[in-house]
This record gives sequence, structure tokens and C-alpha cells, in this order.
Amino acid sequence: MSSTINADTTDGVLITSDLSGELKLQSAGTDIVTVSSTGIAMGSGKTLPASALTGTLPAIDGSNLTNLPAGGKILQVVQGTKTSAFTSSSTSWTTVTGLSASITPSSTSSKILVMCSVPYSNHSNTAFIRLTRGGTVLLQGDSAGSRTRAMAASNDWGSEVNADVFSYTYLDSPATTSSITYYPQVKSDAGTTIGVNRTQQDNDNGAYGRFCSTVTLMEIGA
Repeated sequence: MSSTINADTTDGVLITSDLSGELKLQSAGTDIVTVSSTGIAMGSGKTLPASALTGTLPAIDGSNLTNLPAGGKILQVVQGTKTSAFTSSSTSWTTVTGLSASITPSSTSSKILVMCSVPYSNHSNTAFIRLTRGGTVLLQGDSAGSRTRAMAASNDWGSEVNADVFSYTYLDSPATTSSITYYPQVKSDAGTTIGVNRTQQDNDNGAYGRFCSTVTLMEIGA
């Protein structure tokens, strides 16, 4: 058994229903939309205009989204900040306490975009700095004799009120779904004081400053 309403199949609109449980809206013999017990389906090549979507829309399950480009999606973002000053005079690599960011990748194929900004200084000698993941050095210069391998260095002799900014962006491939932590380390060339978030000298007047540092992590889907 079937029924037809306004059965002008040339250029009008045809509504049909039958025992299959479907209700079809057609124009000139072409399906516009089909309504059944499983839901509503648009006909081939037909779309629902965005202006027709009003009111509160239901939550969308991401697994139902199709034809999305693969890779390059930002899955999560975390950030660590440090606003207090830190000093070290060690000639060995020393972790900057209180400045780190941790992230747990959702997939072993994800990449982590690491962005680090650290004001640091050293008076009269060289202050080196580098970025690490759980103690693993992410990037440093090639070995060359007795030269210190690092990401960057500050050496502004005679400028007591100066601080350089270590600003680095690095795309890491940790290949893990365990929690990982990124943090900077500093090293003094000759045992003089390195200052993080402060000027080389730290006199208490307006010519000397206090600064802030950040480590920002973005998980990028493969």
C-alpha cells in the first residue's frame, strides 16, 4: 500500500509513503529528503541551508564528522608560568625551578609544539640556556672542541640593567602517551650569577626590573 499527495512529477512536489516505513519528498522525480525510522536523509546532491538551523542544537559526536583533513589539529594546550626571580651560579646545567609544563599526548604519533620564553642574564661572563624534556636535551649546537653546546647564550658585559630573552619554538616527536614535562636549564660559564626573570644586577630601584617566563605546549594531531 502506498499513498501520494500532489502527484505532479513534472515540476511539482510529490510526497509518497509506503509500507517500507519511509516518507519521501520529491521534486520532478528526484528525492529531496527521505524520512524513516532511522532518521532524516537528504537526497543526493541536496543540502540543508545553514539558515534553516535554529534553536538549540544537539551535541555533535566528533566520530560522526567526516571528510575532515587529516593531521594538523590542535588537540590540547597547556602552559607553565613563572613570575618570581631565580638565580644560579653553577657551572653545570641547572633546572630553573618553578618553570615547566607537563602534557600527556593522546597518541604516540602526536607532535608537541614547544614554545618557551625566558628573560635571563649574567654579569661579566656568559649564561647558557637550553630546553629539555624530562632531562633529554631537545636541541643544541654541534660539538666543536671545548665550546659549550646550548640553545642560546647571554653575555652583555657592562650592562647591569639588561636581560636577554630566550625565545624558542621547537616541534618535538616524543612518541609516547605518558605524561612528559618540558623545562629550561641554565649554566654559568665561570660561576658568576645567572638571573632568570631579573636583570644582571638587582639593585632596588626603578632602573632594574623583574620579568616573567612561560613554557607553552600544544599537542598537534598526526
